Amino acid sequence: MRTGLIYVKNTILSLVVALCFSNISLHAQSKSPQPIVGAAQLSSYLGKLTQKNIAIVANQTSVVPSKHGYTHLVDTLNHLGVSVVKVFAPEHGFRGSQDAGADVLDDKDPKTGIPLISLHGVNRKPKPAHLDGIDLVVFDIQDVGVRFYTYIATLQLVMQACAEQGIPLLVLDRPNPNAHLIDGPVMEWENKSFLGMTPIPLLYGMTIGEYALMLADQPSWLWEAYGPTGGEMGPKVQIEVVPVAHYTHRTPYVLTIPPSPNLRESQAVALYPSLGLFEGTTWNAGRGTERPFTQVGSPMGDAKYFKHTYTPIARPGATDPKHKNKLCYGLDLSGVTQIEGIHLEWLIEAYQNSSDKSQFFLDPGFKKHAGTSVLQQQIESGISEQNIKKTWQPGIAEFKRIRQNYLLYPEH
Repeated sequence: MRTGLIYVKNTILSLVVALCFSNISLHAQSKSPQPIVGAAQLSSYLGKLTQKNIAIVANQTSVVPSKHGYTHLVDTLNHLGVSVVKVFAPEHGFRGSQDAGADVLDDKDPKTGIPLISLHGVNRKPKPAHLDGIDLVVFDIQDVGVRFYTYIATLQLVMQACAEQGIPLLVLDRPNPNAHLIDGPVMEWENKSFLGMTPIPLLYGMTIGEYALMLADQPSWLWEAYGPTGGEMGPKVQIEVVPVAHYTHRTPYVLTIPPSPNLRESQAVALYPSLGLFEGTTWNAGRGTERPFTQVGSPMGDAKYFKHTYTPIARPGATDPKHKNKLCYGLDLSGVTQIEGIHLEWLIEAYQNSSDKSQFFLDPGFKKHAGTSVLQQQIESGISEQNIKKTWQPGIAEFKRIRQNYLLYPEH
């Protein structure tokens, strides 16, 4: 038995007591018990990690509450004598500071000396050599429930790699701040990319643990084997999820640690499903400003129509934003209060009031973000938001039927 496990029981007891009073979410005034994330429930999974070589898929959100604030899961497990021998880092890196889309390099954690293997660079899927000698992989990353947010793509590729090597995967679940929302077009297989690997709506209303269970039980989705160009299906993945305690899909949950450099506040998280579509256009979605994903703009915006202006500059997490150092005309959405589902009105408004509509949509960027080739055509044809949303309903209804089988938490 490793040194450090001698005092595991006492350490766990003190942590559990601390967790009872931790401000994990910001609805502290509520009399209801606050959610306890999977990673914080050490007593429920620590025994599965002892005397094993562990790899962890983690970033800056992979923390355990403590009486002093937060401790990273890797540091917590190291302190408890668990053999964490490797960390896999997703988009934005282990510390969450890299630009969106930027390659993340392999590195070494300066605090622990543990090798950091990038899953957003040369490799997006762990190689067999990366998993050599690993007994169990732990996945603990905060998600926001939007299809083109790439952490679920990383999850899927990790699941594939674990299945191929016969290594179990333990998912430590976390709340999804958009878990009560299901909306948007279902991804079409011909628009499959790292921004969407499965035929799900843009907002899919599941925690990352629920989503993992669905992938594991839908082999054609897990192995991307659907559609005429689908590949072959691989072996079944061994998966277990540590659920969030005291949680429903309607439990208010405000993220205390930004899940990526440009989702810094709850308003941005709520607007992201809608404003993220601008990433597939020539418009800037607030990157390079103090309030990313709460405003949109472009030098091609009609200066007579749009009264809101801003100038993107190089900032940490957005070193080369669209229209850097150029005055952008657009919309300030920081004061919008009713945000439920996908809002297309801002996208339509921006398109209709651009000086060069032919340059508005990026190809194939917009199709990859939307997951469909139809949405661009609908907007260009002048179809209303209401009528566009009607076309989404059959796909959403079918997805809800499938999704229902994998929910770990009440809907209300």
